[in-house]
Amino acid sequence: MKTPSLRIVFLDAPTVDLGDILLKKLKVQGSYTGLSLQNHDPLPNSACEADILIANKYYLGQEEFQKCPRLRLICVAATGTNNIDLEGAKQRGIGVCNVAGYSTPTVVEHTLMFLLAFGHRLMEHHLSSVNGEWSRSPSFALLKFPYHDLKGKRLGIIGYGHIGRGVGKIAKALGMVVSVARMPGRKYSTKEKRVSLKSLLQTSDFVTLHCPLTSLTENLMDGEKLSWMKSSAYLLNLARGPIVDEAAVAKALQSGKLAGYASDVLRQEPSPSDHPFFQPGVREKILLTPHIAWASQESRQRLMDEIAMNIEAFRKGRKRNRLV
Repeated sequence: MKTPSLRIVFLDAPTVDLGDILLKKLKVQGSYTGLSLQNHDPLPNSACEADILIANKYYLGQEEFQKCPRLRLICVAATGTNNIDLEGAKQRGIGVCNVAGYSTPTVVEHTLMFLLAFGHRLMEHHLSSVNGEWSRSPSFALLKFPYHDLKGKRLGIIGYGHIGRGVGKIAKALGMVVSVARMPGRKYSTKEKRVSLKSLLQTSDFVTLHCPLTSLTENLMDGEKLSWMKSSAYLLNLARGPIVDEAAVAKALQSGKLAGYASDVLRQEPSPSDHPFFQPGVREKILLTPHIAWASQESRQRLMDEIAMNIEAFRKGRKRNRLV
């Protein structure tokens, strides 16, 4: 049953809703408004009068809470909640919930795309085909860029949650050998077959990051760790930008100590135009996507449906995906 008195406002709706997803499940929960706020934009009256705020990246802290006397629930349109003052919300009796797992299939597929692109040297073959090099070839096949099968290659996975496990499952289906790293500061049972981070980096042909950003993983892949990797190896980052020392990666690529780097995330987003990844000798060895590995239409639909279910649970006096 629709509850018109419940005012729901999505502060930065275009970060999820591109006009291609259905909002029926959300709109039956109350009166819904989607705004296009950027971080640090002032809250309009419609947001200040809301019972429920949805936010993806828009920051909500004490100043915003004071402007929203009716606010009872914050729905984060993501898994991470670093844009919410959780302690401040708790002190004011404001509930906070997030959504986890909605993008797992999408990020797993994106990782596979990077693996295949590097493994089969997709970029080099594509560019040589469209820039006329293949047209000038004396042979039917341009064999300038030798490549290898993924089958039999070793994939090292750092971060073995739902996404890491999904990537491992697909990699094994392709015939790859999978190793999983012991994370810094974590204890594991003897039943878990994990290897040390150093051993994983030294033996893997591909290394993929799927770990959360914490004080223990920030700058995890620094110059020293990169030096442990094979010069023929590729590093993939589908986690968070600050887990990688990007200047060290650029240096390793330029000096030939790392074969390639693929990432959907950067330390600063959007990327600065003078980023070290864009310099000659580096950009040719990099595959970048603009933080969209999570954002398929299906993934964004799952996200909004989960938010609707979080709100429905709140209306019925139940806690679902609650952090506060």
